[in-house]
Amino acid sequence: MELKGRVALVTGGSGSLGTAISRALAEAGCDIAVGYVGNRDGADDTVRAVEARGRRAVRVQLDQTDEKAIEPAVERAARELGALDILVNNAGWNIGIPFTDLDALTTEIWDRIFATNVRGPFQLARAAAPHMRARGGGRIVNIASIAGVKPTGSSIAYASSKAGLIHLTRCLAVALAPTITVNCVAPGLVEGTRMAARIPPEVVEQVRKSAVLRRAADGEDIAKQVVTFCAADSVTGQTVVIDAGLF
Repeated sequence: MELKGRVALVTGGSGSLGTAISRALAEAGCDIAVGYVGNRDGADDTVRAVEARGRRAVRVQLDQTDEKAIEPAVERAARELGALDILVNNAGWNIGIPFTDLDALTTEIWDRIFATNVRGPFQLARAAAPHMRARGGGRIVNIASIAGVKPTGSSIAYASSKAGLIHLTRCLAVALAPTITVNCVAPGLVEGTRMAARIPPEVVEQVRKSAVLRRAADGEDIAKQVVTFCAADSVTGQTVVIDAGLF
């Protein structure tokens, strides 16, 4: 798909990874709806970064744990920018709970994680699909985690939710074919993000030591892979791991 002149909604757009993804898509020629929950200043920074690259940008407030807020947010993004071609499900939530501390992983925490990391992306994809079909097709890219591939990460609930998001990617690829492709990026630890700050320190140190490149994942690499998925015409249902080599 030619990306110049396309419109993308990037959820979690106020954080560092969301900003990197928004910048990369803007450099490829996209206008960006920057989704955010409460970090308005961060969203404004992302809007300015997009505009500095000669593209249009708007802020769209969205708490995707609120199922009633999703369709209005998608409608606003499409209305403000005139269309919607791309959805990047980057927003997520986690909390640091050691795997062995099962009692600390309450039902409330479990439900909030799954509402944010699995149900929200599904509902966003469902709301965005009609707009994409009206334009002849579109692209959805989900941001999962290496924790969805192996038993690691900030908590059992987080790892399980990201595994769910990876399989949701495959299922949506079937459901939305042939005009909409759905793919996934599974990052390893991306230091400097709010998500990474919630991971137990011992897990962070273990990740650094375990990666064959002896480093964390790179946000710019993740953003470039998002752009690659959006540009590709014959790739769907795939997950690419970007983790500096955690084998």
